[in-house]
Amino acid sequence: MSSPLSLNKARKDRDRSARKSQADENAVKFGQSKSQKEALKARAQLIARNLEGHKRET
Repeated sequence: MSSPLSLNKARKDRDRSARKSQADENAVKFGQSKSQKEALKARAQLIARNLEGHKRET
């Protein structure tokens, strides 16, 4: 005879794997490549630097 199976553990494992697969699909669908992230970061730094340069001194 086999050992007892925890149905709660089995349910949680099944749900965990479903969430993981959904997360992987979303990463492919909505994710950004490393070069895109770096370009956005560089643009944000440029905007911040320009804004800082245009501030008035009081």
